[in-house]
Amino acid sequence: MSDVRRPNVVLIVADQWRGDALSCSGHPVVRTPILDELAAAGVRFDHAYSATPTCIPARAALMTGQSQDRHGLVGYVEGIDFPRANPVTLPGVFRDAGYQTHAIGKMHVWPERARIGFDDVQLHDGFLHHARRERRGHLEDIDDYVHWLRRQPGVTPDEEYFDHGAGCNSIATRPWDKAEHLHPTNWVTTTAGRFLERRDPTRPFFLYLSYHRPHPPYDPPAWALEQFLAADEHRPLTGDWNGVWDAHRNDGGHQSALGTMPDDMIRRARAGYYGAMAHVDLQIGRFLELLAQSGEAANTVVAFTSDHGEMLGDHDIYRKAVPYEGSARVPLIIADAPNRASVGRGSVSDALAELRDVMPTLLDLAGVDVPDTVDGRSLAAVITSPSEAGAGHREWLHGEHVYWGQSLHWVTDGRFKYVWGSGEGVEQLFDLAADPGETHDLVAGGDAPDELQRCRAALIEALRDRPEGFVFDGSLVTGRPVSAVLPHLRERIADQGASVP
Repeated sequence: MSDVRRPNVVLIVADQWRGDALSCSGHPVVRTPILDELAAAGVRFDHAYSATPTCIPARAALMTGQSQDRHGLVGYVEGIDFPRANPVTLPGVFRDAGYQTHAIGKMHVWPERARIGFDDVQLHDGFLHHARRERRGHLEDIDDYVHWLRRQPGVTPDEEYFDHGAGCNSIATRPWDKAEHLHPTNWVTTTAGRFLERRDPTRPFFLYLSYHRPHPPYDPPAWALEQFLAADEHRPLTGDWNGVWDAHRNDGGHQSALGTMPDDMIRRARAGYYGAMAHVDLQIGRFLELLAQSGEAANTVVAFTSDHGEMLGDHDIYRKAVPYEGSARVPLIIADAPNRASVGRGSVSDALAELRDVMPTLLDLAGVDVPDTVDGRSLAAVITSPSEAGAGHREWLHGEHVYWGQSLHWVTDGRFKYVWGSGEGVEQLFDLAADPGETHDLVAGGDAPDELQRCRAALIEALRDRPEGFVFDGSLVTGRPVSAVLPHLRERIADQGASVP
């Protein structure tokens, strides 16, 4: 396929967007008309996951097409030299195939200005503690949004996105304190419009559009917050296993990962989260209209996903990194506009998908060769030929994250999910078909012993050769030392003269 005939590709990523939070998937509160329309024009993957559900390792999977066993990050750690760790990337492969590659919004790589294969990056990563403390709060050199904001009429040279004090891991919620067009969500779309105007019209483009919200701070415009404050209450889920992680509980803390909160704070936080989604949804609609105005919509593949979810108080857990559906399940929609003959349009796939699959899928749809560094599986056949919907499906997905002083592992076949905590030996089993909210632990109830054995065997197989020693003599071993960085990644970076924090 020649460059002239190759489609453009747009990858839209929203940060911390739960997989169930789409009105087209039946969510009882949030409304996402734009994403619903995108799903109707493409394929929605109902069993899509982030295997390492925090920002940094999840984006490594997205940008390399690799599992955590390959890219080497199994937890959240700042300061890993991304270009040294990952020489082959999604934007780099598109660039080498003749595409103009451009990123707008959140990257969350280090060094912050590393382009990782993009021709240019217009950056807004949100509140990065590591960068703020390293630079004593001087953000303009690593944040294009802040630089833009301070040049707008009526804005002072000292203003930024933290003026209102709502934090990046806090459930404290308030409306945006400036004019709506100055919000980071609007800035991403506005900047994307300028890219469409200024792009090279002789080349196809790969555009990475990365919105920081609905990740906290929960600071949507007032209209977006207020509509969900007035909505019917949608309370967090409570399971018969609540309390199994109580050693890590911190009740009442507004930044707690696990704990109880006052009901009014929870209600307001959930309204803020849904309001941020409604705001992003409309801005995606604005971008799609700009794409249509540019004349490129009919020749553009558009994908939407997230790096991970948000527990939002389910089982008294907040934020991400845990194995449960609110944290690990993500939305994934791919609309292949150039392939008008596709009979998969508007369908919902039950393929067991993961973020590592996005890279080979988009390359396949663009007619670009997938490099052999990728171990994700292309979903292109599901999108273009539903008769081949079973092609390339995985039987099991293994996910993990170093958290709470141990490694939290899980495996799922799309129906059952098995959870194991390496530090305390916690075992849980959920039937996701009968109990999508994971409210009943089949292990604690003594139910489904055959499924427990089958799922445990799948995790043992996934961990058999891991250097931590999680498996010995065919059984799982608790108490092993863990690190967010696997040894092979640590060694690779060291060989290139860099260090791992």
